[in-house]
Amino acid sequence: MMEHFLARCRDIAGAVHVLTDDADMAPYLTDWRGRFTGRALAVLRPASTQEVAGIVKACAQWRVPLVPQGGKTGLVLGSVPDASGRAVVLSLGRINSVRAVDAVNRTITVDAGCVLQAIQQAAAAQGCLFPLSLAAEGSCTIGGNLSTNAGGTAVLRYGNTRELCLGLEVVTAQGEIWSGLRGLRKDNTGYDLRDLFIGAEGTLGVITGAVLKLYPQPKAAIAAMVALTSPRSALDLLSLVQERCGASLTGFELISEVAMQLVATHFPALPQPFAQRHRQYVLLEVSSSESCAHAVDLLERTIADALEQDLADDAVVATSLAQTAALWQVREHISMAQAAAGKNIKHDISLPISCIADFIEATDALLLTAFPGCQLVCFGHLGDGNLHYNVAPPGGTGHDAFLAHQDAINRIVHDSVDAFSGSISAEHGIGMLKKDELVRYKSEIELNMMRAIKSALDPLGIMNPGKVL
Repeated sequence: MMEHFLARCRDIAGAVHVLTDDADMAPYLTDWRGRFTGRALAVLRPASTQEVAGIVKACAQWRVPLVPQGGKTGLVLGSVPDASGRAVVLSLGRINSVRAVDAVNRTITVDAGCVLQAIQQAAAAQGCLFPLSLAAEGSCTIGGNLSTNAGGTAVLRYGNTRELCLGLEVVTAQGEIWSGLRGLRKDNTGYDLRDLFIGAEGTLGVITGAVLKLYPQPKAAIAAMVALTSPRSALDLLSLVQERCGASLTGFELISEVAMQLVATHFPALPQPFAQRHRQYVLLEVSSSESCAHAVDLLERTIADALEQDLADDAVVATSLAQTAALWQVREHISMAQAAAGKNIKHDISLPISCIADFIEATDALLLTAFPGCQLVCFGHLGDGNLHYNVAPPGGTGHDAFLAHQDAINRIVHDSVDAFSGSISAEHGIGMLKKDELVRYKSEIELNMMRAIKSALDPLGIMNPGKVL
């Protein structure tokens, strides 16, 4: 039976793009962090939306589960198959064209397999900005960004991927093509189907194209690194900067002392902004539609006010785009520094911004009591309430032995997140990794509504099974 299915897939996509050899499939089966390797019946590499539709119809006919896959940069095991070997991986890497740029309407229409950086460059070539920015932008795809409702460093000013999307093209679980590629900012014609598929992690349908918002390209974006004493001081600084800079504030990142020292240890060639160590740091960025000089002046005056009001201990303000890029390099190397240091237990969480200082203080205390000496690597997008709150073993402790405490540590962190009315997944999604946690923290009413949507749109249960629900 499966030979008939695979023969049909070869007819649709071409035999060379139906991979069944173990060595050929291997790059598609292991997650980004190398923690899990699944098995697959085949890896399918269609070249168009029509080929995707044909493959999905075949999957429905033969009841074959499918796992949509973009750049495979997700962190919650959402884009790799399980260990059963029953599913096919549907790689969208060949569907990667920029279809159109409308500079007047400020939109760009792209295939789902477009790499994020390529979209940024296509927008820039037309004098526009596509503001979604992630550490993995050189390899992640917009289909994956939409499927997980990715965040990144500019959410404070521009919003998550959901806010940057005006329309979608989707292949449904029945193999039909829904063309919703409308570049409209206002469209109140019934249910917003677009929002059902954004953030659904491929469990309701396969996103194959999107219309995305563009913005005017700023003349300059200038950053500053600020040293301060605590997350509470960082919140006070955030209020001041928002008051002074308004919509010009495009990024506001919290970096703990531990995170900063990890970068200094594992990437000594990177410039260190301060000679002395500080308890906390904030990397902030303002953009200007006028000039680099205007952005520098605005930022310098704002930082001067912060120092005068004792909201900050020290600060370094970039005076050029090159210096700004150097400051961002420190922030962007935190995750790589963590990986170089060894395994750790990661949490991608969000909280009401006003609760962040209290959360960090309370949760730090709980973890240090339960696991004395553990290292708390806290950093993230403070301006939109998203923290990467990671727990590493004490010095000298074996990393694998410490990972045995993962469930207990997750319980402490996630219970604390819940107590502060937060979310256990801010921008990474649920995938397989957090499926059981979702059941713990979502109400039965919410879960039942989600199951009803899943059942209505994917009655055969073939779309990325075992993920989310």
